[in-house]
Amino acid sequence: MTETKTRSPEYRLAAGAIGDLRQDLFHHVFDYRPMGPLGTDGPVIRRLPKTIRTRAVWFPHAVVAAVALIALLGGVFTANTYSPFGIATVISAFLPAATLLMTLVRPVLAFWVSIVSTPVVAVAGSGDWPWQPSAFACHLGVLVVAAARTRPRTAAWMWVITLLVGSFLGEFGPGFSNTAPMAVTSAFALLVVTMVQVRHEARREVTVQRTVTAVERDRRTLLEERTTIARELHDVVAHHMSVVAIQAEAAPYRVENPPPELEQAFVTIRENAVAALTELRRVLGVVRAEDYEAPDAPQPTLAEVDRLLDNVRETGLETEKTVTGAVRALPQGVELSAYRIVQEALSNTLRHAPGATAKVEIGYVLGGLGLRVVNGPARGLVKPSPGAGHGITGMRERVAMLNGEMTAEVTEDGGYEVTVFLPVPATEATTTTGGTA
Repeated sequence: MTETKTRSPEYRLAAGAIGDLRQDLFHHVFDYRPMGPLGTDGPVIRRLPKTIRTRAVWFPHAVVAAVALIALLGGVFTANTYSPFGIATVISAFLPAATLLMTLVRPVLAFWVSIVSTPVVAVAGSGDWPWQPSAFACHLGVLVVAAARTRPRTAAWMWVITLLVGSFLGEFGPGFSNTAPMAVTSAFALLVVTMVQVRHEARREVTVQRTVTAVERDRRTLLEERTTIARELHDVVAHHMSVVAIQAEAAPYRVENPPPELEQAFVTIRENAVAALTELRRVLGVVRAEDYEAPDAPQPTLAEVDRLLDNVRETGLETEKTVTGAVRALPQGVELSAYRIVQEALSNTLRHAPGATAKVEIGYVLGGLGLRVVNGPARGLVKPSPGAGHGITGMRERVAMLNGEMTAEVTEDGGYEVTVFLPVPATEATTTTGGTA
């Protein structure tokens, strides 16, 4: 039997750090990663004129190119003054500038080239050791750009490697070493870059979380609305199936000496109705909350719209109802959905357009029922309440359940209009007619 050795926390921490080093600075050295432009939705760029905004997105590239150009000119001037040989000019001036420009396409490779070329540039050039002024600026720029284009922990590794290389080369220098100024300056610059990265990452996470929360909230609202519809549908269908079962049971007693075939037919009808009612309660009962209680009063219909309008008038909302076509009895599910749609549309008017007026139009047309609820813009001193569009989502769910059509849009005068058509099979019309209330 072999014994399993438990690694100490220190060992696991060191192994994780070495693994991060390999992942960040060795595995993707030669990756081609061109730096893209800035986004146009930034806090500064979005305030610029459009003509300037299209060019401002390349500002980081311009800064890198400008620093490289200044370092190149400084390196050429230094080489021509103290080391006039051509090869020294190429090494001490052009190599650091080219390395800085390399960060725009291969940031990790640019860092390693800058590290490896540090002793070469130090020997070929003149001045400070191991980084002459132009090489100092270019290596600092490489650290900043590479850190900005990678992860924050990569910046820490690059700073440590720079410190080790500078300390090692300082032992062979002619005198004063500028490793300490490089360490302090680069630490401050990398700290700023890391803080900006962490802030941007936090903002991205918050944006993603808000998006996920909004999606989940809409989904939850949709499920709650479907649950409400399922409850109401259960009440409507259960009521009618119960009536069918009772009438089927009582029908044979209303006929004198009914034939056995008729009695058996009513028995079958009753058994099927009871079985359907039981199955309906089993399936739709799962959507009922434990504390849900079926309403004692019947579900509202279009006949109760007048009472609804009276209630909203008491809150200060001026409403007008218009009924067109021959008023007729409609299926209870259509009546209930139509009432709920009008109710939700008026509630939205109260919340989002205080002080406005609302018009409710109910049209009994051939093959269906038309609804139109339109309100004007908000008026007065009361501010509209913010909303998430859940009321519109609920209305669309009810319309979709009945295979209807719905549009909801802003009107030309700044109000809002909801138009719905609910298809209804042809039924016998009742005797009343419409008017204006």
